[in-house]
Amino acid sequence: MKIALVQTNPIIGAFERNLRQVMHWIDQARRGGCDLVVFPELTLCGYPPQDLLERPSFLESHDRALTALIKEIDGITCIVGVPERRQGPGKPLYNSAYVVEHDRILFRARKQLLPTYDVFDETRYFEPGTTSTVFPYQGLQCGLTICEDIWWNSASYPTDPLKDLAVGPIVPDCLINISASPYYYGKLEERQQVFARLCRQNNLPLLYVNQVGGQDGLIFDGHSMAMTPQGALSRLGAGFAEDMLVVDSDHWDQGGEGRLTDTLADVEKALVLGVRDYLHKTGFRKAVLGLSGGIDSAITAVIACRALGPENVLCVAMPSPYTSQHSVDDARDLARNLGCDFELIPISRTMDAYRESLAPLFAGLAEDATEQNIQARIRGNLLMALSNKGGRLLLTTGNKSEMAVGYCTLYGDMSGGLAVIADVPKMMIYQLARLFNQDREIIPERIITRPPTAELKPNQCDQDDLPPYDVLDTVLRAYLEEQQGIEAIAAQGIDIQLVRDIVRRIKLNEYKRKQAPLGIKVTTKAFGPGRRYPVVQGFVE
Repeated sequence: MKIALVQTNPIIGAFERNLRQVMHWIDQARRGGCDLVVFPELTLCGYPPQDLLERPSFLESHDRALTALIKEIDGITCIVGVPERRQGPGKPLYNSAYVVEHDRILFRARKQLLPTYDVFDETRYFEPGTTSTVFPYQGLQCGLTICEDIWWNSASYPTDPLKDLAVGPIVPDCLINISASPYYYGKLEERQQVFARLCRQNNLPLLYVNQVGGQDGLIFDGHSMAMTPQGALSRLGAGFAEDMLVVDSDHWDQGGEGRLTDTLADVEKALVLGVRDYLHKTGFRKAVLGLSGGIDSAITAVIACRALGPENVLCVAMPSPYTSQHSVDDARDLARNLGCDFELIPISRTMDAYRESLAPLFAGLAEDATEQNIQARIRGNLLMALSNKGGRLLLTTGNKSEMAVGYCTLYGDMSGGLAVIADVPKMMIYQLARLFNQDREIIPERIITRPPTAELKPNQCDQDDLPPYDVLDTVLRAYLEEQQGIEAIAAQGIDIQLVRDIVRRIKLNEYKRKQAPLGIKVTTKAFGPGRRYPVVQGFVE
């Protein structure tokens, strides 16, 4: 039996478009001689639909699309993910998988493990299923599960759906899992390890189908796969792209794809896909960003050009009296290397106008960060004007390390519609720069090697206000991603007062991050919906 595993890139709630997409892949699977075609979780509405699930009109539109799909399926069996309506006490929906043929729903499975950690909030909308599903198909007994159901651990869930399958009245011959599993750096290896272990424990092959594409700040990476009962990777779908993986049940016990490894190239692909899908799915085709001559804006520019094409990217340098000629030259050279448009807008006269307007109110007060922030806000205003006039989405260029400790300016360099590298630590920024330059010099070498500086005052350097970035990133990773306490972090050989100061800055700048544009998630814990901390709080660790 030939089975098609299809990883689709939906637009949430675009039912007619998503239905056409599914029908296209069903036709491709049928033409390829497949008997069964399997799609990701919540196939027609896309994942995660969030509070759209509370709107009756959204569910009615979904049901119409599902009805149309079931009527059109012919000569092949299809597994699709659906929000299934339910009656009685509890939540009004199940997160379900339907096995369908022409005009018939043959079987259904209901997701039992509903995640509520990090970016997930499924118990807000769904009632958990209570039984595991095994259905017969062409001589095979297929165990059908949905995403989290195969990520069980005893610390999070009292029930193991796979254990229930193993002790049920019908023992499955294979496992099928439809999923919408977001990407982060390290997820590929983690996913393979978890799946290999469950295959070995249950002595069953696994067919795993994952959604692909960018959805707000989440990236779904695809990488659908077939695994042998021994836990070896048999077949692997494309990463960060739509794909159809055909598996033959006569040969799915044969390994050959080796091991998945997480690389910086995957981070690049995730960021490029995130930018492309966010712009295109929201109706934008062009972007604008400020190009300072520093490494963060350089990385953002490269990603934007790879996502949208250099002809659709405008880079703007806005030198002040504190901007070095090196910075302007490097920014121009980078734009030339990328082949994108480049404009120069000096801001000295605008700064003078601000000083003149504020002089009566600032009389007798020494210059401080206020004047530095005014420069950033002038640039933010200019870029937003170019965004409005040219129909270009403004991309911000701040990295995770800066966002964590508030080394950024509200309504200045934080202005924009998408924070491309807001979840990329500074040291990874440097690694990406080397990756981008491995074949030819795209980012001028001086951008990579010179000490980072905001150039908002004479002889300014980031390390005047921040600890060395390697130390800062170590503390941030331990505190934000690994949930380590101050003393445990200091025990790694870092001055405890420095750790306390960094944690203090993280806490103080929560209000800034609440007002930041959404960022693309590439680490295990990003700022945004997956990290929910109050702005007003009195807890001191």
